[in-house]
Parts: sequence; C-alpha cells; structure tokens
Amino acid sequence: MLLVRILLGLLLGYALLVFLAWVFQERIAFPAPRASVPDPRQVGAANGERIELALRDGTKLAGWYLRPRSPTSSRPPWPALLWFYGNGENIASIGPIVRDFQPPGAALLVVDYPGYGGSGGRATEASIYEAADAAYAAVARRPEVDRARIYVYGRSLGSAVASHVAAGHDVAGLVLESPFTNALDIAREHYALFPRFIVRLRLDNLANLRLVRCPVLVFHGTADRLAPLAMGRRVVAAAPGPAELVLIQGAGHNDTYDLGGEAYRRRLWQFVLGGAAVR
Repeated sequence: MLLVRILLGLLLGYALLVFLAWVFQERIAFPAPRASVPDPRQVGAANGERIELALRDGTKLAGWYLRPRSPTSSRPPWPALLWFYGNGENIASIGPIVRDFQPPGAALLVVDYPGYGGSGGRATEASIYEAADAAYAAVARRPEVDRARIYVYGRSLGSAVASHVAAGHDVAGLVLESPFTNALDIAREHYALFPRFIVRLRLDNLANLRLVRCPVLVFHGTADRLAPLAMGRRVVAAAPGPAELVLIQGAGHNDTYDLGGEAYRRRLWQFVLGGAAVR
C-alpha cells in the first residue's frame, strides 16, 4: 500500500509539472526583461534616435533607429539591417553591441519585443512576429532606405523572428546567429522529461528557411550547448538558395560576439554591404 501511495504521489507530481510546463511555456521561452530604452547618443551612438511603433491593437513598441555611420555613398538610399535579439535581452542590454556591429554604410533598426525592455504588451509567439512585421514595415517606409537592400539579423530566439520576416517579406539577405531548428527540437534536447504534445510554440526556423529565397549567412559557436552546432547545420541545409556557415571556434551560445570578434563583425558587414569597402 505504501508503494502504491508513493507511485501515485510521483504520478500526480509529474502531472502537475506537465501542466505547469504547458501553461507557462511562453513565460519560460519569453522571460521579457524590462528596462527603459536609453537614448542611443548616451551610449555612444551619436547617429541614433529613439523611435516608437504601434501594433494593430495600439500596443506601443520602443526602439532605436541608427542612421549609417561613414556611409560608403554620400547620398541615400542606403541598405538597412533589422536586428532581432535573444530571449533574455533587450535594447538596454545589447545597445553597445548593436552600436559596434552596425555596418558602417547601412541604417539599422531594432525594437524591443512586446513586454520586453521599454515596449508595452505581452510577449507571445504571435505578438513577437507581429512586432517583427511592424519593424520591417517601418524601415521599408524610410525614404533614405533602399527597399531592395533590407537585411535581417536574428540571434538565438531572434533567429526564428528573423527567419519569419525573411519568409514573408522581400529581403536581400538573412543573417542568423546561434539558430536552433524549432521549439520542438529544443524541448527534446533540454526537456526530455516532458511529453512532446504539450509544446505549443513553433518557432520553426526549418519551416521558415524552406520559404526563404535570399542568401543566408549563419554564425554558430562550436561549443554551443543550448542550440548545438548540429542544429545550425540543419538550418543551413534547409535553405534552398546560397547559404554559408561560419564557425566561431570555442564559442558557446552567449559569447559569440566576444569570441567572434573583429572577424565576425567584418564578415557581417561584408554580407550586408554587398562587397563594398569595409573600413
């Protein structure tokens, strides 16, 4: 009888864990750290300004728009880069990285996802995609931006956001850093205790990449344990057009900026500037 009670208690405990994982998976996937969006000029981005976008329901999104630094051409239209960050980041935390990695001859736009940073609303898969579509529309409306040369960048969670944009809009190129294949594969990799049917999120880079027709550039750390390198290889293989995988030796999931260094930054610039001179 005691053994039966123990087994029943374990079963009920497991059922409770499964239920909580099903209910709170979006909060786990989208922790939504809050922070006010700094003035880009206060963090050394003198070419930047704070912007505000609105979703269909009126939710306000906060962001940065950075005009080109040392543009290769003295007159617009310029290429532009849309930047989508990882799930534990926001503009306040990655502002210096965005500033340093902005291609010198391209504009850059980054927005906080709903519920993140200085943006209103709540982070869900649908709301993040809607925010990404709004960001694309905003940069495409800029008269100084060449609509035929809009590039999209996404890191970690942002890789699924960026591939969503590239699958649904005309973009000149897609850059992914530390991408995973999809939410189900991440669940298999890190949450093997739970049944697969509870995974409601898609975040499907593989499905998106099959719809992308632009060149794809993927950076991946060789020591990434969160999104293993094998996932990055599968993402590259899913692209129907030209795709390149750049390995960052020894890098895990969150130190690619540091370990990739100048070589990473210059390869990104070369991709976005289409072979233009990089200073």
